[in-house]
Amino acid sequence: MANEVAKREESAVAEYGSGINFSDLLAEELDGLTPSFERIKIPAGGGLAYEVPGDDPDSPDSVKEFKAVILYHHPINCYYKEEYTGGNNPPDCGSMDGKIGIEAETGEVKTCAECEFNKFGSGKNGAKACKQKRRIYLLREGEALPTLLSLPTGSLGEFSKYVMRLLSKGKKTNAVVTKFTLKKAQNSGGINYSQAVFAVDRQLTDEELKSILPMSEQVKTMATKVTELDEE
Repeated sequence: MANEVAKREESAVAEYGSGINFSDLLAEELDGLTPSFERIKIPAGGGLAYEVPGDDPDSPDSVKEFKAVILYHHPINCYYKEEYTGGNNPPDCGSMDGKIGIEAETGEVKTCAECEFNKFGSGKNGAKACKQKRRIYLLREGEALPTLLSLPTGSLGEFSKYVMRLLSKGKKTNAVVTKFTLKKAQNSGGINYSQAVFAVDRQLTDEELKSILPMSEQVKTMATKVTELDEE
């Protein structure tokens, strides 16, 4: 399976950004529908292979690394009163921008920065009861539409370090091709988990960047309409 993915990458278009206005594309094809992007998933339990969309939607590919341009990224918050046990149950309170949360039962609007559940110590083992994640919209080589990757809490520190390294060189995340890998980590409770790792593969060419920058702006606008839940 990994060899098949490698062959597809080798035969893909050699540059990122095709100049397609994907907002227009989605508006034409998804009139009245909610946008839903294909997803790349991080494994549980310390696994070292991402689950990426393949030719068969019921049988995703498994890869130890992939490369993509980060078009846009933003925080999201999810709070469950009871421990999350899987499925598509909506959170008791959710925020699609990491700033303003809406309580499901009452519709009450809350400010995340002031919420008691967004403070350390409100959850288990001194953690926050409200889980922070980060949605990353990626453009893989040879593709016209973004793919969505949701970073769990345990990968946010690594991502923050990566962003700071880029900023220290005067670069934004959408100016480079990023290589994504995984490493095994362990939380304070001794449980193994898979942590995302990020590295610069190369800088975009001027021509690629001219196509990527407007696409990043389009994604930023579209991201507010993606309301489907992330898997825990």
